[in-house]
Amino acid sequence: MATSTAAAAADWDPSSSSDEESPLSSSLTFDKERHVAFLEMMYQMLPYHYQSQEINHLTLAYFVISGLDILGSLDRVDKDAVAAWVLSLQSNPGDKAELNSGQFYGFYGSRSSQFSSDNDGILIHNHSHLASTYCALSILKTVGYNLSNIHSELISMSIRNLQQPDGSFLPIHIGAETDLRFIYCAAAICFMLEDWSGMDREKTKEYIFKCQSYDGGFGMIPGSESHGGGTFCAVASLRLMGFIEDDVLSKSEGSSFIDIPLLLEWCLQRQAADGGFQGRPNKPSDTCYAFWIGAVLRILGGSKLIDGTALRRFLLTCQSGYGGFSKFPNELPDLYHSYYGYTAFSLLEEPGLNALCVELGITEAGCM
Repeated sequence: MATSTAAAAADWDPSSSSDEESPLSSSLTFDKERHVAFLEMMYQMLPYHYQSQEINHLTLAYFVISGLDILGSLDRVDKDAVAAWVLSLQSNPGDKAELNSGQFYGFYGSRSSQFSSDNDGILIHNHSHLASTYCALSILKTVGYNLSNIHSELISMSIRNLQQPDGSFLPIHIGAETDLRFIYCAAAICFMLEDWSGMDREKTKEYIFKCQSYDGGFGMIPGSESHGGGTFCAVASLRLMGFIEDDVLSKSEGSSFIDIPLLLEWCLQRQAADGGFQGRPNKPSDTCYAFWIGAVLRILGGSKLIDGTALRRFLLTCQSGYGGFSKFPNELPDLYHSYYGYTAFSLLEEPGLNALCVELGITEAGCM
């Protein structure tokens, strides 16, 4: 059944049917049962289109498991099996000497990332990764696994190897780009482990402040264009690190670190005429930014300032008849936009959905 549904979704020809018959047609209501079925299918077998994303297997699993939790259907999966699989992806040093090798001992993104060498002895694995570690810990918390049972000190100690002199973070110890995405992952990891010894928060705070642009939003790196995803990473990180209060707009004194009024204005300007949210000015509305921007507004205390009815109407045009959400209206759904469609409806307080801990991107129950 799952395979045939996926095949139908992949092979459907939009030109062969009317809007009324189209499985991509939008609905007037949030179709929770179809969304649960969509995620259950993904839990059992990912369609072949995801083969190129094998390296991100743990991230895809995060979308499925956390998505089912938002939909109130976590009982559809074997939680113990999920936890065991995630734990099997944790990186550990071969011996004590490796503890000082400068590596990061978090979680691998997939099984193939754990391959040690090819026939010529050349290393081909991708090492443990900050984003994969964030997803791993989020899944473990979601399924109720006690994080005190993992070697959290190893993660906290080795995460220091990734922080740069300017306060930013590399995602892997062998070098890569540094931007707000990986600061967020590092902050979320430290928060979930309740151990900030691996991060110099003051340096990180200063880096984040340098990323706020003249228009109020945050770019991924200092001096870059404001971006919805970067803005979420900045604000959520500051909240997790304790530098801004929740619902800061209701406080008599605003934050002295960042320009809150200008940030609020930038976020509100991202709601387009069609009701959806765009990630940057002059871009089309996109399902995922309903969360990235909506979550920032929730943290700031400005959720009531958006047009929730118009946003809901836009999101429903991206809801697939197969379950899940697409990036734009009347396209095929994918896991990434499906997950952020669910989080957006949770922010809109859709009946039957679990509430979000927006800073961590998982449900409030999972945060406990």
